[in-house]
Amino acid sequence: METTRHFTATVYIVEGGAVALHHHDRLGIRIPPGGHVDRDEVPHEAGLREVYEETGLDAELLDRTEPVGAPAGERLPQPRHQMLYDINVHDDGSVGHQHIDHVYYARVDSREIDPAGDDEADPEVWEWYDEQDLKGSDIDPDTVQFSLEAIEATERAGD
Repeated sequence: METTRHFTATVYIVEGGAVALHHHDRLGIRIPPGGHVDRDEVPHEAGLREVYEETGLDAELLDRTEPVGAPAGERLPQPRHQMLYDINVHDDGSVGHQHIDHVYYARVDSREIDPAGDDEADPEVWEWYDEQDLKGSDIDPDTVQFSLEAIEATERAGD
């Protein structure tokens, strides 16, 4: 059986030393904003779009990608991580679907969650987690690691 793969983008947004995560009903875990990369997008654009749709916040990527002199090209922000996640695992252990996730870090200037998309989760499912909250949580280890890295990257960037 063939495994299908989709490109996705996730953005860990930070404000005042805390990262925003929401409870995802279907997955049963806490995750940051993110979703599928549309056909007319590159990954960082999809990530920023998802942040806006899910939270109503405008995010500024923490981009440390070095400029490249490419007359016919455009430099794209490098994700902090690229992950391959199994989404649909069959009873026999075979994987039916995976996400190739581009993970970015960004800052926002408000904690007021007001989703801009019609089918987005209510603001009440979002919480802001600081370092202490994250370390004492039962949130998935990768989400904790990326959240802590995003908070640290924001602090280094002068927030």
